[in-house]
Amino acid sequence: MRARVLVIAMLLLAGCTADAPPEVAGQQVAPPRPAQPDPPRRAQVLIQGDDSLAQVLSWSLPEVRIDNPRRARAEARRALARGDLFETPQSAIPLLLALQKAAPGNAEDARLLEKAQAALLAQAWIALANGEDPASLQFALRHGTVLRTLWPTHPEVQRFLAALDRAGQAIALAEAGDRACSEGRLDVPQRGALAYYRKAQALWPGLRRVQQGIAAVQEQLLAQAQVQARQGDFDAAYALLGRARQARDDAAIAAMQAQIEAIRSDQIRRLGDEGMMALGDANLRLARERLAQILRIARPGDPVSVALRERIDQVSRYGLFKPGQVFTDALPDGSRGPSMIVVPHGRFLMGAIPDDRDASSDEQPRHPVQFERGFALSRYEITVGEFRRFVEATGYVTRASRRGHSLTYDARSGNFVRASGVDWRMGYDGRPAADDMPVLHVTARDAEAYAAWLSEQTGAHYRLPSEAEFEYALRAGGRGRFPWGDGPPPLQQANLAGGKDVSPQGRHWQNAFVGYGDGWWGPAPVGRFRANAFGLYDMDGNVSEWVADCWHRGYRRAPGNGAAWVNPGCRTRMYRGGNWSSAPVQVRASWRTSGGVDVTSAWVGFRLARQI
Repeated sequence: MRARVLVIAMLLLAGCTADAPPEVAGQQVAPPRPAQPDPPRRAQVLIQGDDSLAQVLSWSLPEVRIDNPRRARAEARRALARGDLFETPQSAIPLLLALQKAAPGNAEDARLLEKAQAALLAQAWIALANGEDPASLQFALRHGTVLRTLWPTHPEVQRFLAALDRAGQAIALAEAGDRACSEGRLDVPQRGALAYYRKAQALWPGLRRVQQGIAAVQEQLLAQAQVQARQGDFDAAYALLGRARQARDDAAIAAMQAQIEAIRSDQIRRLGDEGMMALGDANLRLARERLAQILRIARPGDPVSVALRERIDQVSRYGLFKPGQVFTDALPDGSRGPSMIVVPHGRFLMGAIPDDRDASSDEQPRHPVQFERGFALSRYEITVGEFRRFVEATGYVTRASRRGHSLTYDARSGNFVRASGVDWRMGYDGRPAADDMPVLHVTARDAEAYAAWLSEQTGAHYRLPSEAEFEYALRAGGRGRFPWGDGPPPLQQANLAGGKDVSPQGRHWQNAFVGYGDGWWGPAPVGRFRANAFGLYDMDGNVSEWVADCWHRGYRRAPGNGAAWVNPGCRTRMYRGGNWSSAPVQVRASWRTSGGVDVTSAWVGFRLARQI
């Protein structure tokens, strides 16, 4: 409010007049010519409740009595030297004007008064340059009042007063822009925030709050564009993006355009996955609905829509597989994709068993999940060699490669630490990994990029399994606390943290299966332990694995058909299954945890699901 009153004072200052013009250098300064009165500007707001502003605009020349001209002249020089120009009878200008009146025509007094006038103008311009600060603004107003009173016709004074008036108008317009912005009138013609800011910018190009206001308009329009994109209205999103560009065309526009396209791609991918899963459940109606939704938001010829349409046509005619069948898909270069096995359809209870003492609320409530149709799952965790083929074929750069580090196991300390230069080519300890080792230091998005490439190469639909699919395959018909039952793990069951395991440095696990040893400290090559009842290897150990779901606390409202439970744009993803360093509680069949979308580590890899 104080700043607003200062602005009004600035706008009114040009109308303030001195009661009687003073004499300068022996001459009386002529008063300004009467101006045509402007419409009233609510001047009564100016000084109500603010005595200091009343004093700012009501300055009058202090009365000075000259007894000793020489002493008064010396005192004026000292006041001028310390910048004390006008406030008291001992200030430079009142003293010099009194001396000039007492001894007209004194050249020394005229020279000193001219110097004082220049100093007053210099102070005024400096204060105006810092006019976004209320104290500086009041300082400039005070100086303007003095200049207007003493030298109203001086060209430099008139130039300053004009600049002061423009500054006041600019700040008033900026305040109007701020109010319009807060009211949501962003780029309405004439009365919108952007219109006010542009007018203020023309008056005061360097006004920071104008630049900030224009940035705020752009930011709000970009936020609205993002909302429209998330709601699937990409035409509206791009219209808002164009309006934001009119406010300010900078890197934020390109970044939001990329984000809108990422949202579009994410929605298309999600709809494509749902459509493909619907086909897996023989739900052609839902698959066609998802295709129609994709076509409404996708660009012509989008590969996901093309693949889904072709798959709908294929599934509507025949199915190709049977439960337990092992197969691989051919790639164009003559090589084969990962070894897959068909998981039979069925029903199971997902979540912690009732008497599991280590169960958390995140594993509850236990609920039925029905798979109306089988699906294929890779028999082994995806290996370094398989991932290498993808990277070499596409030039894909993983998150860890771009970032330049990942979490590894430090043999000296026995802790997990962030190590530089580690990516998918390295093992759990940051050293190069063999091609038959499970790939590590990858994010869920890296895994999905590999799945998308494999889908493109084979014409089939590969993806990360849902959390329900993973637990169903992990249990493989079992109903116990652990994937193998309720007791300790059988001999050579899986690569787990066992009490008999010893690191190369002689370390032992502090929280492990007592009496169990598998001979590995760190991940083992895939497939070295027994397969489960569905023919899948390393589901319960070796490395944990990314799944398609976003993190949710508990299973309330979880899908009952086994589909992935996702939120568009979620930042936390699920991974399941025990690993080489897991404590017993983390190997339970219902155990679940999560990691950020950019997290990479020495204990999480992935395997793929495939629609059949």
